[in-house]
Amino acid sequence: MSMKNIFGLILTLASFALLLPSCGKKNAESSTATGWEYNNLEWGGFEKLDYEGQTAGPNLVQIQGGTFMMGVVQEDVTYEWDNVPRRVTVSSFYMDQTEVRNIDWKEYLYWLRSVYVSYPEAYVDALPDTLIWREELSFNEPLVQSYLRHPSYDDYPVVGVSWLQVQDFCVWRSDRVNEGLLIKKGITNPNMADQKDSESFNTKAYLAGQYTPSVRKNLEDKKTGGERNVRFEDGIMQPDYRLPTEAEWEYAALALQGKQSSSKDELITDRRYFPWDGNTAIYKTRNGQQGQKLANFKRGRGDYMGMAGRLNDAASTPGPVDAYYPNDFGLFNMAGNVSEWTEDVYRPMTSLTLSDSENHDLNPFRGNRFTELVLDEDGKPVQKDSLGRLKTQPVADDTLGIRENYRNGDLRNYEDGDNEEFVQYGYGEYTLISDKARVIKGGSWADRLYWLSPGTRRFKDEDKSDRSLGFRCAMIRVGSSTGNEDRGGLQFKEGSKVERRF
Repeated sequence: MSMKNIFGLILTLASFALLLPSCGKKNAESSTATGWEYNNLEWGGFEKLDYEGQTAGPNLVQIQGGTFMMGVVQEDVTYEWDNVPRRVTVSSFYMDQTEVRNIDWKEYLYWLRSVYVSYPEAYVDALPDTLIWREELSFNEPLVQSYLRHPSYDDYPVVGVSWLQVQDFCVWRSDRVNEGLLIKKGITNPNMADQKDSESFNTKAYLAGQYTPSVRKNLEDKKTGGERNVRFEDGIMQPDYRLPTEAEWEYAALALQGKQSSSKDELITDRRYFPWDGNTAIYKTRNGQQGQKLANFKRGRGDYMGMAGRLNDAASTPGPVDAYYPNDFGLFNMAGNVSEWTEDVYRPMTSLTLSDSENHDLNPFRGNRFTELVLDEDGKPVQKDSLGRLKTQPVADDTLGIRENYRNGDLRNYEDGDNEEFVQYGYGEYTLISDKARVIKGGSWADRLYWLSPGTRRFKDEDKSDRSLGFRCAMIRVGSSTGNEDRGGLQFKEGSKVERRF
């Protein structure tokens, strides 16, 4: 064999030897910024998840966002002029399919009484006001005693809860859902019996390392080769449950996607009066249901549910949360049954402010009061409070430095028209509007048809409640606006033409 052939054979064997380590092994994914391999201890252990996307929490329905005309869509019979039509865009989010039920609130009360054994006031403060059923000239005493607690009303919407009470419920619900996710994924064990007072599961306290659960099997730590707790970056924990903003609520109620589903273009027809087509709440089709009501509302003076033997909405007070027909987003009772709390602070001038500005036409909201964690000198959260929650504080104006995007920590009164020549909000003197006034949306079982239009709006103080007022929760949608399997927009596919992915 010639020297040339021997040299060629050596090069071939050397090349083959270099390929051997990669044979049968999938190439590791590496950073497009540095080239370093992800999820490799030898390369530092920086983790990148094969994340499938956010999943809907219990009872939540994904609402695909979009643009719509927010505001009144018919004659303003009250002459309030507090919801002038203006075009806005709402990002995709999740919303409860139904109103929160009595059984849900009773589960909340059960947990408070079982866990906060040293703080019975937490349970007492969460009790709904059942006396809201009393009237001077009506016999509603049976509802005072039975509406919340009797099992016949388990699937009826909880009422008599204030906006402030609902805020605490949302915190509790967020924690229970996240704790449940850890249990279902085999990371922790159920241990409610062992949770007492400050040693109870709270999402933020757990993520900060201030709560130690009963561990079944933690996640693999790609940096050390051992195990570690779940982090927010793992995508296992859900974002917080909360009340929907007024814009989200109105957008979800109108469900305009149902009117556009037959077209592939942006054919926007957004003059729906109600969460369904037509200008009335009565069935007009001849399918055996003609004349039946599409929602639970008061048809006229003294007529709450029709005539015996031919009841229309079949409920003189609230009905079951999944009764009547859902709208095109699959949401029940976005008109009628009970009105619902939203997150917003009420100002009649808000719609005018938004109409004149392009700075607030994406996810409009009034009510921002920014907070921050209370940190120690090392920059870590201080010790959690007696209920197991991390301590927060309002963002002070003098800490904002030279920020350009906002200059105040409390923005409830931002450009609200107060202190102008033509309007003053003198609470208790000539108006009931204050910083405690919260927007409520949707008509109820006790309202006439006009209030069932999603564009109408009213308000109530955040520490008050009513027999016709309930709520449902919402949650942000993180990632793609269209769904987990779709990145949205125009996507290039190698070897083919451009594909539209939404």
